[in-house]
Amino acid sequence: MTTVLVTGVGAIMGYGLLRSLKASKPELRLVGTDIYPDAVGQAWCHVFEQAPMTASQNYIEWLRGVVAEHHVDLVIPGIEQDVHRLSDDREQLSTFDCSFALNNALLINLSRDKWAMHQALLDLGDASRIPSYLSGDFSSLSTLLGLPFILKPRRSYASKGLVRVRDTSDFAKQSSHLGEHLMAQPLIGSDEEEFTVGVFGDGQGQVCASISMQRRLAQDGSTAKAWIKNHASLDDAVVRLCSYFKPIGPTNLQFRFDGLDWKLLEINPRISSTTSIRTAFGYNEALMTVEFYLKGKLPSQPEIKEGFAIRFIEDYVVYDRDHF
Repeated sequence: MTTVLVTGVGAIMGYGLLRSLKASKPELRLVGTDIYPDAVGQAWCHVFEQAPMTASQNYIEWLRGVVAEHHVDLVIPGIEQDVHRLSDDREQLSTFDCSFALNNALLINLSRDKWAMHQALLDLGDASRIPSYLSGDFSSLSTLLGLPFILKPRRSYASKGLVRVRDTSDFAKQSSHLGEHLMAQPLIGSDEEEFTVGVFGDGQGQVCASISMQRRLAQDGSTAKAWIKNHASLDDAVVRLCSYFKPIGPTNLQFRFDGLDWKLLEINPRISSTTSIRTAFGYNEALMTVEFYLKGKLPSQPEIKEGFAIRFIEDYVVYDRDHF
């Protein structure tokens, strides 16, 4: 029996992974981990283990014990923090008797710092680059970028910590963080013009499969609504960027359109938090990941259904006891 371990199963990406795998490949034995003992994802796995904090000194040795105890064949990180920790510790992971669903190490490192990604795109001369600055006062930045402009954390995801600057008061509250923690950018397009594209890369610069969705964000930065939308020019931008950065496995690229070009917001070299939505439309990146990292089988382009998706809060109820 094949055993797959998914980390961070209390988060939307982690339990979305579990639900997609359980529905499409029920013969898999699923092990879930999370730092919280009441993580909802344990409702869809066969075994649950409470994890230490990802940053803790003993995390890798703890994981080694869990992998050995449950005879795990594949570990899929289900939160951003685990992607980074596991990528950093690849040398130790090479001594484990299992596989890890990890992307290109260079791309993972680039994706951690949006300024580093900006510099890479600048060196490439790519049209998807958003002009970005680490210094400047309100007057100079508003002249360069227009109003409102944004201050974006260099190291974050899902639009967390993003500030729209409309006047000197907005800027003054954040200006001390510009450079080390924040970067200034023009506001690109509108909230209705944001797209998320999932690709499965072969590590050589080719895209094996992809899905493109227009989306609206919830307040926490996750996708609240999504529409299947295709644009040839967006496909061209995705193919071009993948030829540069050579992603391996599931990868997400976020874009906005400025009226002329598709501008890259970020690349997330991991499975998406929209994985359950993608699965519903025919793009099962969770299953693709298992097939690739365990069998070396690259996916082909699936048929994508048309439509839209809306996320809502759902209850999971356990009767007759106060815990899982």
